[in-house]
Amino acid sequence: MPGVIARRDLMLLIGMVAGGWTVGKLIARPPDEARQAGDDPAMRAILADRAAPSIGPASADLVMQVFTDYRCPACRRADPAMHRAVAADGRVRLVYRDWPIFGDISRRAARVALASGSLYPAVHRTLMAEPRALTDAVLRDAVTAAGGDWNRLRDDLERQRLAIDARLDTNARAAATLGLQGTPAYLVGPLIVTGAMDADGFARIFDQARSAQQQRPPPLP
Repeated sequence: MPGVIARRDLMLLIGMVAGGWTVGKLIARPPDEARQAGDDPAMRAILADRAAPSIGPASADLVMQVFTDYRCPACRRADPAMHRAVAADGRVRLVYRDWPIFGDISRRAARVALASGSLYPAVHRTLMAEPRALTDAVLRDAVTAAGGDWNRLRDDLERQRLAIDARLDTNARAAATLGLQGTPAYLVGPLIVTGAMDADGFARIFDQARSAQQQRPPPLP
């Protein structure tokens, strides 16, 4: 019996090492090459969506939609670089597309962030940098740190339940339309990029997207 237990433990250890190596490779791999998004009614609806939380100047000449999950290691690694690149550029509008694909904890965190309203950008960045497990106590800390009231937010979560669920469903449908396989993923103007990037990588994609926008024919009436 001890020998059986030892072999079982060894197999579990091997599985954990292999799983950790795989996740590490996925996190470390460079972003996929940018590809052109389609030009059809479904794609135009994604580009025209103004209901998702966003930051940046109304006069921005480039819009970047970011599909993320608060428990995605690659998302968390890329998030500070993304915000640095957006701030340094000054002409990018950033649209947040919560796409919680890492389970119920991710979905709960996304729902809390969306319920925070105008505090969303601050809550988002706090959760992306949070090293602790995303328990309700940690979510409460993030909301409070952003200047929100946790008790009021819990009421808003229930009051806005259908609207928040609809937003998450819309984001998931957009991800499917774009052919996304996971997070992080970015729709930068007419370009789709998947995988974490550093600040220089984001800056290069901004340049490529602006060039692609200029070359793209106007939409049909």
